[in-house]
Amino acid sequence: MTKTSNIPARLAAGTAMLLTLSACATVTRGSKDAWIVNSEPPGARVETTNGHFCEATPCAIKMNRKSEFVATLTKEGYKPATVTVTHKTAGSGAAAVAGNVLVGGVIGLGVDMMTGASQDLTPNPVTVILEKKNK
Repeated sequence: MTKTSNIPARLAAGTAMLLTLSACATVTRGSKDAWIVNSEPPGARVETTNGHFCEATPCAIKMNRKSEFVATLTKEGYKPATVTVTHKTAGSGAAAVAGNVLVGGVIGLGVDMMTGASQDLTPNPVTVILEKKNK
């Protein structure tokens, strides 16, 4: 009796394993991230050009990963300071995008690009040194 291998079953099992290992970034990372802002001295109010704010640093603001904005920090007795925040492809985001490409997940790739799940806010975290006002 000759032993034959079951190639279709092995192929299906291998494909299922690849699909499990290469989940898209939208599922594994989500489309939002916490942007963390600190100031020296602490206690500054933060307002962003995309409508988010926090009353006093240190704080974290939940943002879309593909956000681009300018944050203004204000504190009595100190000059206002700004920081520009943008986004870049994250290391783990790039891995998820590569997984989509390898498995042929064009739909997953499109979803990741639309949601920004493969992106990270930069700089994050950020620390802003406030300058005292001249009297």
